[in-house]
Amino acid sequence: MASFLSSFVNLNSPLSLYTIPVVWFTGFYPHTLKFMTIDKLIGYNNTLPRSSDAKSATGKVPQATQLRLARMEGAHANGNEAMPLWFAAVLAGNLAGLDTHWLNVMALSYVATRVAYNTTYIYYNDVAGGWIRSFFYFFGLSFPLRILFKAASQYAAQHA
Repeated sequence: MASFLSSFVNLNSPLSLYTIPVVWFTGFYPHTLKFMTIDKLIGYNNTLPRSSDAKSATGKVPQATQLRLARMEGAHANGNEAMPLWFAAVLAGNLAGLDTHWLNVMALSYVATRVAYNTTYIYYNDVAGGWIRSFFYFFGLSFPLRILFKAASQYAAQHA
């Protein structure tokens, strides 16, 4: 089974486009986690869903939980802010015809940094955790930028 699957899916297969929904999920799951936490602790108001945010839990949950809810919101917002750059990079890389293996390595590395970023953002509430989170953010940012610059160079060379 493994050899059958590996004949279709490997780093030389065009996997990078599949990271678009995966990266969307990495931006969305902190919001879902926040929703599930609020629902479990104080109940979720589905008639006014945006009222069920970290601020609505103030005084109703322990401060540590309140801070974690705020960090979940922050991770979700950051994922939404980073998403367009990733989508553009993957599309540009594929349209420019970048090497599939290299593009897949960049794509999987970016997904890994987004997961690491969210994990440190949500679960670590200290100065060191903040610095580690910032490291993952900026390291992760290097992947779409490298793809975009390489795609632009390759496209320019093809159309010179």
